[in-house]
Amino acid sequence: MFIGEYNHTMDEKGRFIIPSKFRDELDGEFVVTKGLDGCLFAYGKEDWAELVSKLRALPVSNKDARAFTRYMLAGAAQVEIDKQGRALVPQALREFVQIKKEVVLIGVGNRFELWNKDSWNKANLCAEDGELLAEKMEDLGI
Repeated sequence: MFIGEYNHTMDEKGRFIIPSKFRDELDGEFVVTKGLDGCLFAYGKEDWAELVSKLRALPVSNKDARAFTRYMLAGAAQVEIDKQGRALVPQALREFVQIKKEVVLIGVGNRFELWNKDSWNKANLCAEDGELLAEKMEDLGI
């Protein structure tokens, strides 16, 4: 499971450190794709395979299902973690979320997200926002 928040800086080649706790879950590689809310989603092999299986099960006759499948799969890339624990996410994906130098990795259970620092600071909930959101989650059984 991926949890926690980690701030890292990219080197001149666009590589950044993957937290050791995440590396333990990833077995040397992961899949990264366009996410939602202005970030990238990153999955280990098993969780990625499960997501792809769910996308394959969507009806091809449904326009929104086709669009979402394209969104998730077309820009996806397999990323290897080097011996120093660094990863190089493709430039197109880094540009998609405007990651230039500072990257924030946050664990969210079955995946982790990559954010540019400014976007993460804007999206990160304050205590009041968290309380309001918690009230809404009650309707979902949480």
